[in-house]
Amino acid sequence: MKLYEQTIAIFQRILQELLKRKRNLIFWSVFPLTILVLNSYIIAEKAKIDVSLAMKISAPPSLMGAALFFSCLGGTIATIVGEREQKTLIRLFISPLMGIAYFLGILLAHSAIAFCQAILIYGLLFLLGKPIEGSFFLGLIIIILSIISYVGVGFIFGTQLAKRTEDVNSIVATFGVPLLILGGTFFPSSLFPEKMKQLAQFNPIFHMNEALIQIWGKGALFSDIKIHFWFLFVFSFIVILLGWWCYEKMLKSETVL
Repeated sequence: MKLYEQTIAIFQRILQELLKRKRNLIFWSVFPLTILVLNSYIIAEKAKIDVSLAMKISAPPSLMGAALFFSCLGGTIATIVGEREQKTLIRLFISPLMGIAYFLGILLAHSAIAFCQAILIYGLLFLLGKPIEGSFFLGLIIIILSIISYVGVGFIFGTQLAKRTEDVNSIVATFGVPLLILGGTFFPSSLFPEKMKQLAQFNPIFHMNEALIQIWGKGALFSDIKIHFWFLFVFSFIVILLGWWCYEKMLKSETVL
């Protein structure tokens, strides 16, 4: 009960802070739609197919690679840095707040933004007459695992590497952009040379994109994406543990300071 109450309290406070940043909300809405439109027109031109069909193909990487990456990973880093600069962390440290509750609160807050982005992208596809083909719930599980993975990595970076606001962009650019490219966000993984395909197997973004493309784009079953599913499941579990450990480590270092 204590964990639940602390999680909900953190969730409500973080979500209120996110909703106050109306400019960021607009950017988080415009960016994935822009990526969706650009990728769709490129695919439609190269494959000689209808633009609406091309949008169905490019929707998963536009959501998983572009939208969730910046809102969940970058947003989590920015949230923790903002907490540190506003001295909110100091007040949290002297309270009996559990690390897992702090992590889950941030996770839920950014999940709310992420699901709005998913509704935005797939709502557009629905209006264009290109609904989801495969299992809705299996695709939803993949999105949830992806959100956990992004928030977990953002939590680790935010607690250990980002000390100031200006650190956020450098961290996202240094670690994020190469992973996005290697994950097949900006162009299909089928175009990768063989060595890049082998390297992409260790990239969680690659598994996010491929899983959702096969499920909601091609109507695949669990047996078709089980490798991607288990990779994301194990990865999300690991980052939760690392996120909790990083919180405890940050707690000790900030207390000393």
